[in-house]
Amino acid sequence: MRFFVAIVLFVVALASGGLGLAQRTVLAPPDAVTSDLQLSSTAPVTVIDGAALNAYEGSQTITITGGVEAPETTAAPAEPGDAAEGDAAEGDASEGDTAEGDAADVVTQTDAVAVTYGRTVDVIGWVGEAAYTLITLDAETGELVAQAVRGSENQVPSPLGSDLWFGEFEGDGDLGITLNVPADVSLLVVSDGTLPAPQSYTVTWPLDASTPYSGWLILGGIAFMVLGFGALLWALFHWRRQRGPRRKTPRMPKAPRPSRYRPTRPRAAIARPKGRRAIGRSMVVPALAISSALTLGACTADGVMTIGPSPTPSASEVVDEPVTPPIAVNERQLERIVARIGDRIAQADADLDAELAATRMAGPALELRQASYAIRAEDSDLGALPAIPVGNVEVALPQQTDIWPRTVFAVVEDADDETLPPLAMILIQDDPRSQYKVHYAVTVVPGNPFPDSPPASIGTARLPADTTLMSVIPQEIAPAYAELLLEGAEAEGAALFDLDSDVLIEQIGAGAKAERADSLPETAEIAFSNALGEGETIVLATADTGGLVTAYIIETETVTPIQDGAAVNASGAVQALSGVEQSTDGIVARYGVQLLFYVPPLGSDAPVLLLGYTQGLISASEVS
Repeated sequence: MRFFVAIVLFVVALASGGLGLAQRTVLAPPDAVTSDLQLSSTAPVTVIDGAALNAYEGSQTITITGGVEAPETTAAPAEPGDAAEGDAAEGDASEGDTAEGDAADVVTQTDAVAVTYGRTVDVIGWVGEAAYTLITLDAETGELVAQAVRGSENQVPSPLGSDLWFGEFEGDGDLGITLNVPADVSLLVVSDGTLPAPQSYTVTWPLDASTPYSGWLILGGIAFMVLGFGALLWALFHWRRQRGPRRKTPRMPKAPRPSRYRPTRPRAAIARPKGRRAIGRSMVVPALAISSALTLGACTADGVMTIGPSPTPSASEVVDEPVTPPIAVNERQLERIVARIGDRIAQADADLDAELAATRMAGPALELRQASYAIRAEDSDLGALPAIPVGNVEVALPQQTDIWPRTVFAVVEDADDETLPPLAMILIQDDPRSQYKVHYAVTVVPGNPFPDSPPASIGTARLPADTTLMSVIPQEIAPAYAELLLEGAEAEGAALFDLDSDVLIEQIGAGAKAERADSLPETAEIAFSNALGEGETIVLATADTGGLVTAYIIETETVTPIQDGAAVNASGAVQALSGVEQSTDGIVARYGVQLLFYVPPLGSDAPVLLLGYTQGLISASEVS
């Protein structure tokens, strides 16, 4: 029986160790899943759906092969006498049609590959009306499949450099990238925007090929092997003892002792194994139990690698969660956008290039920049505006939306000079293929605290200018403030504003205008007027249900002579922009005032607070 126990232990050791080794070798799961797709599409764009990329857990390695061939039609050589050398005859065929024998097909090839990735809604928005190929994953076969989506456009611009993307890649020939994107992020692939997009795609997902129980099984096999050798030695030792002499020297009988009476207590019956076979059985049963537990444990769900797409939860397993609207940009995107804007405007400022500035500015901000360039072209010491800081984005407040136009509010500090006040900007993207442009760029008023804003990951809502959810209707703020600048505390809407913290009133308010009028000679007079500018009133909700509100006011100064033969003189920026040094008719100067206010929520008694402003000359001319 002892030999039988040793044999069982050896068998268990071999089974456990063999299974452990097999899990690491012949039974080891694959370490990756790869799916290939070869297209035959003429669409200029290919979109790889984010849900397909997330068919398996972990990162995704995408290999895209360029080398797109497309035929171009060129005219065949003309017969002698048909046309002079180098001249081309105009044909009557429609565009793209050629007469048989009059044209030849020349194959051109491009290896260019451009890949960008962003939110799926942004990718589809950028594609727009263009035809494209959508790559998804077949849930049953686990293979990539392609679907052609028709469109009215056969050409697209380069997607590289767009503010929409989280990242972008470009290369020639084969391009391999490794990403780990969520299901709502997709890839956009083009060649040069005219030729068909690359046709060959390979996606590889790494799998968890670990075998957590193989080590325990191998250790268990070693342990059972040691026990087996122990049982074998025990059996051999017992066997040798049994082969010796069995007779024993008889002993003399002893005289019986007188018995003594002792009371006995009842004892519970104790089951004891009988014979030597019970000992063997008691060792076999635990060995079999342990080996069965290890073997079955290695086959549990935790130790088996499932090869296949991630299962979709059933309807009963899906828990309703509040859906947060998507935001226009995340913080990393906004930092990159602000850096790009700063670099572009810095280049435009250095070159006095208004067209270049228009690629990243619009509205009131661009109008002031264009006037500054015109002034500096006449006198480089005048009209300079603060640069767009490229530094820390202290406040990021993107709009909650998945349509266009999109609005983003940002407060940026200069990383090189912390003594400069921060700049608050309103950025607007008109459509998916446009870049974000600065519409308002206002200097933050020191000491006036900004209201609490929602987290950048949540964003905020852009409200209509006539919303009644605040203490003052936003579209009424600009007219009231324009009146306040002219009439001072006597204005009808003066009580709406916090006059004590308003530093702009000290500079261009009613008191400053009176001092300006007193400084003129008796031969001239000055008239002031205010009007609403063409800048859009933008309202973004804050965390306390109040709002950030922009306004644009045009202040006009008209200086005219009031005596016969008198004239008025222009100087500084007004002279540089108008080109007039002296006029007997008078001079008109218009100043643009960009404003940023905080409007308290409905029911609050707090006044409207000026958070920032930028004021500058935008035009000057002689009175006509």
